[in-house]
Amino acid sequence: MTIIFQWIFRDVSKNVSRAQFLRGDFSASRSAIRPPWAAVEKDFVEACSRCGDCIGACPEKILEKGRGGFPHVNFGLGECTFCGDCARSCKTGALDVERAPWRLKAQIAPSCLALKQVVCRSCGESCPTGAIRFRIAAGAVARPELDAAACTGCGACVGPCPVAAVTVAELDAQIAA
Repeated sequence: MTIIFQWIFRDVSKNVSRAQFLRGDFSASRSAIRPPWAAVEKDFVEACSRCGDCIGACPEKILEKGRGGFPHVNFGLGECTFCGDCARSCKTGALDVERAPWRLKAQIAPSCLALKQVVCRSCGESCPTGAIRFRIAAGAVARPELDAAACTGCGACVGPCPVAAVTVAELDAQIAA
């Protein structure tokens, strides 16, 4: 029994929130996408008062109340322009423009239409930084390529994807996946 608890608690030092712990997400890999400039999940949950000021301040209307009333980003509604209004409206310090906005990057799943030889370039056409490009191949449909260095994680590519093959995730979560 002690060995089991040691195994469970060995990863809890990775700033796992109480909600993540109770859901069994000891690696913090299933956390909601918080607004830009959010503190690490554990600190964010402790600092956020769930007042909704950041949600109301977002001109893109991509912030929603999520589990427990905490704000999260819904890229299905649009993209983040990194205007900073959400962070400037936060009175608790859960969001702070002095931090980096986030370490999110786009991911393209194998269910992508172009990877299945169907012509589709919706993600690349909607990417404001040109981070998603399509490489032309002789006798095949152009395949998407992601330039992670150019990707800001804005989420502009998520909503237009007809098969939800494009997601945005924390950089460390992608490496672990």
